[in-house]
Parts: sequence; C-alpha cells; structure tokens
Amino acid sequence: MAKDITTRSENYSQWYNDLVKKADLAENSAVRGCMVIKPYGYAIWEKMQATLDKMFKETGHTNAYFPLFIPKSFLSREAEHVEGFAKECAVITHYRLKKSPDGNGVVVDPEAKLEEELIVRPTSETIIWDTYKNWIQSYRDLPILCNQWANVVRWEMRTRLFLRTAEFLWQEGHTAHATKEEAEAEAKKMLEVYADFVENFMAIPVIKGVKSPNERFAGAIDTYCIEALMQDGKALQAGTSHFLGQNFAKAFNVQFLNKENQLDYVWATSWGVSTRLIGALIMTHSDDNGLVLPPNLAPIQVVVIPIFKNEEQLNLIREKIEPFVKQLKEKGISVKVDDDDSKRSGWKFNEYELKGVPVRVVVGPRDLENNQAEIARRDTMTKETVPFDTLAGTIENLLAEIQKNIFEKARAFRDSNIRTADSWDELVDILDNKGGFVAAHWDGTVETEEAIKEKIKATIRCIPLNNKLEDGKCVLTGKPSKQRVLFARAY
Repeated sequence: MAKDITTRSENYSQWYNDLVKKADLAENSAVRGCMVIKPYGYAIWEKMQATLDKMFKETGHTNAYFPLFIPKSFLSREAEHVEGFAKECAVITHYRLKKSPDGNGVVVDPEAKLEEELIVRPTSETIIWDTYKNWIQSYRDLPILCNQWANVVRWEMRTRLFLRTAEFLWQEGHTAHATKEEAEAEAKKMLEVYADFVENFMAIPVIKGVKSPNERFAGAIDTYCIEALMQDGKALQAGTSHFLGQNFAKAFNVQFLNKENQLDYVWATSWGVSTRLIGALIMTHSDDNGLVLPPNLAPIQVVVIPIFKNEEQLNLIREKIEPFVKQLKEKGISVKVDDDDSKRSGWKFNEYELKGVPVRVVVGPRDLENNQAEIARRDTMTKETVPFDTLAGTIENLLAEIQKNIFEKARAFRDSNIRTADSWDELVDILDNKGGFVAAHWDGTVETEEAIKEKIKATIRCIPLNNKLEDGKCVLTGKPSKQRVLFARAY
C-alpha cells in the first residue's frame, strides 16, 4: 500500500492534512468547516477522554450536562465575554421549515420566528451561571465542582481538521467557590492536571504560564495555560484554566450567605481542552512514514502479524501466540492479531506503521522453529528478535521505553528552540528563519502587544510561571521591562 504522504520538508501543512486523512483519523464533512471524526481518530479521543475523566474525578469533580442553546440575552450580560465571542456565534432565529412555493424544496417558515434568538453554545459560562444561581444560597452549597463533555460551535472562517473547526468536541469545567483564594487555587490545580496529562500521556513537553491581558479568555481575570511547540516551530495552546473572579456571579446575580452571615458574590473558574489535542499529538511526534503515537494513548498498542502460507501454518502460529496475547491483555495492553489472509504482510506493515501502532510483532514458521518472534518499534523503526518465553515482559518494558523516548525527543526539540532576543531585529530574524519560542522583553501594554502581533503575526504565548525578574527594554518600544515573555507564531 503506497502511503502517498507529502513530506514535512516539502510542505508541512499538506503533510499534516495528508496524514490526518490517510491514517483514517478524520475527514471533511458536507457542512463547511466541520469534520467527521472516523473510528480510529475517535478511539484516540476516547482514550484521552477516559484518562482525563479519571483525573478530574480524582480531584473531586463530577460530570453534568447543560443545554446546547443559550439565550442571546445571556451573552450580553458579561461585556468582555460577549465581545470575545460575538464574531464566532452561530445564531438560531427560526424553529420550523415549510414547503417552498414551487413544492420542490423547503424554506424557513417566517411565522416560526423565535421570540428570543438562541446562540449555539460557543462556551457554557453564561448558561451554567444562570443555573448555578438556583443551586447556591449558602456557603454550605459550595464548592460546586462540575465538568461537562460536550460539543461547541465557533464559526471559524479558516478551518483545519482537529486544529480549528466550526464544531469541535471538548470538556469544560465550571466551578464555584466561597473565596477568591479557593478559586485561584482551583484554576492553578487544573493547570497542573492538564500539564500532567499532556506530558505523561501525550508525551508532549509544555511550558506553564499565564496569558497576557490581550490573550486571556474573554471575561477572565487570569488565564493560565500550557504551551507546546510543534515540529514546524509554531506554538500550540494545549490547555487553559481561567480564574473568572466574580464577573459571572455578578452578571447573573449569584450570591450566597457566607460564614459571617453576609451576602457575597461567588468566585468562579472554568477550564477546558478539546480535540485540537489530537492535532498536537500528530504534529509533535509523527514523521514522514505516518503517525507516531505514545503507547499510553494508542488505540492499538501492539499488533501481531502472523506470516503463513496455509491454514495449517496459521493454526500453529495461533496456538503459539495465544498465551502471549493473553498475558499482554492481562497487563492491560491492547493487542490486535491481524491474520486476515486477504492482505499481504507488506501491506499490513505499511498500514500499522502509518497508523502509529507502537509495537509490531511478526511470527512466521521459522520463528516457531526457533521459539522466537521479531518485534519492531515504531518510534525508532528498529527491530529485534526475542524468545517467546520473555516476549510479554519485553513488550511491556518496551512500551514504557517508547513512551519515555518520544517525550525526551520532543523535549530536546522544544528546548533547542527556545531562544532569546534583545532587539526587534533579533526577534524578527528568529521568528522568520528559525521559529520556536523567543524570550524577549515587552513593556506590558496592550498597545505594544497588538502592534507586535500586527507587524509580525506573533503573539505572547505566555508569561512563564516562576518567571525570573530581569531589567531590560521592550524590543519594540524600548520602554523599561521587568521580565521576558515568550513570543511565537502559533496555530
């Protein structure tokens, strides 16, 4: 099977698009800007979802579900919030169709106009805080630690599968607290949960930081983020956690009696990650041969391919591999035995390489004679022969080694692509010719941040947590600065 994938060096963007489609992850749908997530792509999302869901529940959160539709008036209650999402909103104005006058189709029924227009959920703060006012009367009702798994719609004009689509899947946590300190601690805690997941399951190194005022979530006091670096030198925001202060509580009049028996507004957070993480997974690890998936998230961790000429040989191989496959499954390792005789072994090798299966095991008649199997690892494309007696244990250790190896490789790339710039020319030169993160001084004003973005299409990705204070001069204005921030071009 020919992979027919554009190489990264030839056209990185096309390589990404080719890989998403050829590896059967997703495809464009009939609805402009929307995608169909295919079974293999959805299997990756399911593993992400299951892992994150467990992590959320271990930190005390529970799942709920809130409406897809939001009254338009809700968005206008929080000024920054509505300004941040207004251009991306899909609006429902009518609720019924009728036959067209010529009888050959349908048209919107003008008599079925909604009394109040509805917004298709771009994010759920407003509908959730309108609900929370019914749940909260006293400090005894707090904290509320809710998460929902849902789809959202943001009407993007320029779309790319997984990275930016009009509709996408995500989770959004929404918590309510009695004090500012509790809410800030929650926002920071969930940032750590995201960093843990992305580094230890996705094998992607991240930089933890706080967003600049111009880049923070609409309606937030502070937005904490994790930033990752893709192989083409562009940054990708991998997760955000927002300290919302009392903004939404005031907008929806959510008050409670505190321990001093006084009325106060509730303190809030929200946090989320989406299916764009699949895009991050692809762009961080994969190569010109196809996907490279971290074992912790691979739908198929091990594929076993018998090599046989007839049914008798196949039955002997099946008998030999059955105990080994059972051992792996008992260890919680997902295994697929592909003994389909309608496809050649070379086609299978190509297919599972393309799909990023971490370990391939090949067993043929000669291997049976020698009581061994050939194993190949996807990350390094190397092979070795292993005795059957130690095969299960070897593969278990190998999966852990692959997980660690692809993380270390990604971290080495990221670290080698963090540079410093002390002048405007240096900043532009690095971004134009090398890419990656650039640590540079900024005078702290929104005006300068916007001017930089306009001039060179780069943004402040974050102000790293525990950033060192350092006197310097803004690379654009020359005004005093107390610390460097990280600039990059980004997805």
